[in-house]
Amino acid sequence: MKEPAVSADPTQTLAFDTSCHLFDGCGFPAPGLHSFLFKPLFGDADSNVYFNKTMLLALLGSIIIVGFFWAAFAKPKVVPGKLQLVAEAGYDFVRRGVVYETIGKKEGEKYVPFVVSLFFFVWMMNVWSIVPVAAFPVTAIISYPAVLAGIVYITWVSLTFKRHGFVGAFKNFTGYDKTLGPVLPLSMTIEFFSNLLVRPFTHAVRLFANMFAGHTLLLLFTIASWYMLNGIGIAYSGVSFVMVIVMTAFELFIQAVQAYVFVLLTCSYIQGALAEHH
Repeated sequence: MKEPAVSADPTQTLAFDTSCHLFDGCGFPAPGLHSFLFKPLFGDADSNVYFNKTMLLALLGSIIIVGFFWAAFAKPKVVPGKLQLVAEAGYDFVRRGVVYETIGKKEGEKYVPFVVSLFFFVWMMNVWSIVPVAAFPVTAIISYPAVLAGIVYITWVSLTFKRHGFVGAFKNFTGYDKTLGPVLPLSMTIEFFSNLLVRPFTHAVRLFANMFAGHTLLLLFTIASWYMLNGIGIAYSGVSFVMVIVMTAFELFIQAVQAYVFVLLTCSYIQGALAEHH
C-alpha cells in the first residue's frame, strides 16, 4: 500500500512507486529515510501538532494490550479458559523468567506489573511490522524507545537515591571501590558517564536500531520482489520473495527477543539500584 511521506515532492511515496519495474528504464526505488516518515492523519506537521500513523499504531497497541488482559482477568477462573491461560502464561513468563531471575522474588514482586507492561507494550509495537496494512514497527521511530528508556532511567535513578541516599547513590553510580587506589578517580569518572549518560542512550538505541534495520531489510526485499517482477526478472523476483518470507519469520523472532532484552536490562538496572554497595 502506498502512503505519502512528509516531503516537498508530491510524487514521493512511503515505500516505492508500484509502476516501476526492472527493464522499464527506471532505477530501483530503494527504501530510505522517507520510508519512516508519515503524512499527518490530521493536524499540522509544520507546527508539530499532529497525529500520524505511528501514533495511531501506538494507541491501538495500548488498547489491544489493555483489552486483552482485561478480558482475560476480568472474571478469573480456577480452571482457566484459553484466553486466561494465554495471559497467565505471558504474565508468568515475565514474572518468573525475567523479574524473579534478575531482581529476586522478594524485591522484584512489586515491579512485576511495571515490567510486564513494558514487555508487552514493546513487543506489540514491534509486531506491527508484520501486520498487514500497519506494516511498520513503531519502535523504529527513535522517540518511542527514547521515552521508554527515559521512564526506566527515571525509575532506576529515583530508586537508587531512595534506597541509598545521596552519598550511597553517588557511590553506586560511580562504582566507588577504594581498593582501586590511584586509578579510582579515573574509574569513577568512566563509571559515572557510562551509567548516567551512556546507559539510557544505549538502552533506547539498541531497540530502535534493531527494529529500524529489520524493517529496512524487509522493505528492501519486498520492493525488490515487485521491482523485478518483469520479464526474465521474474526468476530473481521469486528468490527475493523467498527472502521476504525468511525475513518475516526472522523478524518475528527478533521482535520478541528485543522486547525480552529491553525488560531484562530494565530489571538489571533496578537490581543494581536495590543492591547494597560494598
